[in-house]
Amino acid sequence: MVGPRRYRDVRSMLIDAPPDAVWQAVLDQVEVLGRPAFYVRLIGCRDQRHLGPRPLTAGSVVPGFRVMAADPPARLVLDGVHRFSVYTLTFALLPDDGGTRLEAHTDATFPGVLGAVYRLLVIDSGFHKLATRSILTRVRRRTVVG
Repeated sequence: MVGPRRYRDVRSMLIDAPPDAVWQAVLDQVEVLGRPAFYVRLIGCRDQRHLGPRPLTAGSVVPGFRVMAADPPARLVLDGVHRFSVYTLTFALLPDDGGTRLEAHTDATFPGVLGAVYRLLVIDSGFHKLATRSILTRVRRRTVVG
């Protein structure tokens, strides 16, 4: 039997915009994280539909994630569970020399043999780092003025 394996990662990006603007872009991006919907169903995510209050706050749900904490414009904590993993994705917004440093913190475990296989496919392959970097890049693009 393979026990849970912990994965922790932090990706960050400096964005030339104030925290309030970055916060709104993070909220917009989180609303579309559960796409494509068939993937959320395929892996058996606990949360499969948009539910709860908007803008996102503790108790809101997007496919794949439940909002555990929302402290605008500083921190958004998302929690998720599916057949192969239990995970938390936290967005931290830190003022940085007139802009905002956006950090995406991932903390996940992958219990059992199927969890180990999933980790190999998603984490060890580098796909998760690429996907997280893509989220940060899309947030930055949403904040560009001009």
